[in-house]
Amino acid sequence: MRQFIQDLAEKNHHQATHLLQILRAIQSRYHYVPGAAVEQLARLLHIPQTHIISVVEFYSFLHLTPRGHYELLISDSITDHMLGKKYLTDYLARKLNVAVGGVREDGVVSLDNTSCTGMCDQGPAGLVNGFALTRLNHQRIDQIVSLINQQKPLDQWPTEFFLVEDNIHRPDLLLNQPIQPGSALRSLLKRGLQETLAEISQAGLRGRGGAGYNTAWKWHLCYEGPEEGAFCDVATQNQQQRYIICNADEGEPGTFKDRVLLNSYAHQVFEGMTVCAAIIGATQGFLYLRGEYLYLYDKLQSVLAERRKTGLLGNNILQQGLDFDIEIRMGAGAYICGEESALIESLEGKAGIPRNRPPYPVTQGYLGKPTVVNNVETFYAASAIAVNGGEWFASVGTEKSKGTKILSICGDCPRPGIYEYPFGTTIQAILKDCGASDVLGIQIGGPSGTFVSNQEFDRKLAFEDLATGGSFIVFNDSRNILDIVNNFTHFFAHESCGFCTPCRVGTSLLKKQLDKIVEGHGSAGDVVALEELCQLIKNHSHCGLGQTAANPVLTTLERYPEQYQNRLKEISYEPGFDLDGALETARRMANRNDVGAHLAQIGEDHE
Repeated sequence: MRQFIQDLAEKNHHQATHLLQILRAIQSRYHYVPGAAVEQLARLLHIPQTHIISVVEFYSFLHLTPRGHYELLISDSITDHMLGKKYLTDYLARKLNVAVGGVREDGVVSLDNTSCTGMCDQGPAGLVNGFALTRLNHQRIDQIVSLINQQKPLDQWPTEFFLVEDNIHRPDLLLNQPIQPGSALRSLLKRGLQETLAEISQAGLRGRGGAGYNTAWKWHLCYEGPEEGAFCDVATQNQQQRYIICNADEGEPGTFKDRVLLNSYAHQVFEGMTVCAAIIGATQGFLYLRGEYLYLYDKLQSVLAERRKTGLLGNNILQQGLDFDIEIRMGAGAYICGEESALIESLEGKAGIPRNRPPYPVTQGYLGKPTVVNNVETFYAASAIAVNGGEWFASVGTEKSKGTKILSICGDCPRPGIYEYPFGTTIQAILKDCGASDVLGIQIGGPSGTFVSNQEFDRKLAFEDLATGGSFIVFNDSRNILDIVNNFTHFFAHESCGFCTPCRVGTSLLKKQLDKIVEGHGSAGDVVALEELCQLIKNHSHCGLGQTAANPVLTTLERYPEQYQNRLKEISYEPGFDLDGALETARRMANRNDVGAHLAQIGEDHE
């Protein structure tokens, strides 16, 4: 182990910013991060052991205690539950003889739940040693159990277990016209840097990750940095170091469109990053790839290698004096790292805790330098605009929402997958295309977004009406609203980074308060307290996670108050909690599960 870690440190140039990548490699090899590894890394990277431990504890894919040689994680997303995830997980646990959350006695396998894996269109889904498993069913689980018990290496497992499909059902402006590698860069060099930025401005392109910030203005602000200045030409880039980050940490449940773009259109995404680099004068870029997309890593590295070989990346791009390269960094299971400042902290080898803002990344980002952080889809669109022009893109959409939006549609519809629509398209039209019927409602923008009832399907996909990073989950009228909300609320409580009290404590209290109501122990006063707690979390949390964590409760309480009312207890003096259930853990710890039998035995002894 000592030599392995020594080699890892040397490969990563003994840089503490690479800590997360080093820890991922250790976890992959040993299935945990041993204490001896922590001690050695602290010496090699010149950082405290406490820092390393805090990073391991922050990310859900890293562990300080051994996991199984086969680390099985089953997606706990609402769409997986809708496909029978709970029953399949229980079946898998029985077949493997391992408890959910535990490691089998022989150390061969561990089993646990995990947040959405980005396979919502082909679930139930999971991960084995980080690699995606799709379309799980009883037959496939039986085969997996057999392979694990035989301790077959993953490369000997059937390839169909790991098959991930794009499922593109409705392409439009962007997906119908992918660009050729190099065409955006040649257009940029022919048109000019300022002129290309002007085209992106004319296009009205806004960030496609959900926030919708004006892309051209963000790039402009990043170029200006701490000091004012005119645009550099390609041959003489400004000396101020700047960075480009492509945010591919799409952890919002129900979202998977970035997965598809990186699988089939990676050249265009990387080209968009390179266009941005030329405009702002950056020489280094990063693709922050969510840990659940490990299966894409080698393929994306091959695309980068091809771009370097053909002069589209690296030094002296297209022999025009432009230097820019891209490095792929992997996440390790932390939803909060989709927030741009938390992502930057993670890139720097730290726990992904959001920063105070201002300053914003465009002035103080990665390593304190001006940094552009944009979503995969944003860079994908920017490269197309560089080729086709701003007017081409702005000719579709609405006045405030130009162009198209790529949606990840899943849930209760016969054709889940990728759909691209001009902004301004109605929800009703989208539902018709994906074949949904008897629809109760739609969750748009993931758990942090808005629940839209079946009385609102004339509303439109647009920043000025229904904005979304891409998630579009369909629920038919067989679903229970409170079950959906409960799943989302538990998700936020699990994913809170713990930095601020309103979110750390608030999401936990919200989960318990909602559980109380869902289980039929709540009163009318509990619903009032629930709403008050939602407002507190929303108004006082540090970052977007906490500020939107109450949305599932607030949007459904507004639309379906009777659903909450119907779950309230009828007898006002009924205890507000399950005493026997609350004591169960204590009994188990004291080895007194069957108290009644224990007392009966005492009685017999006295007789």
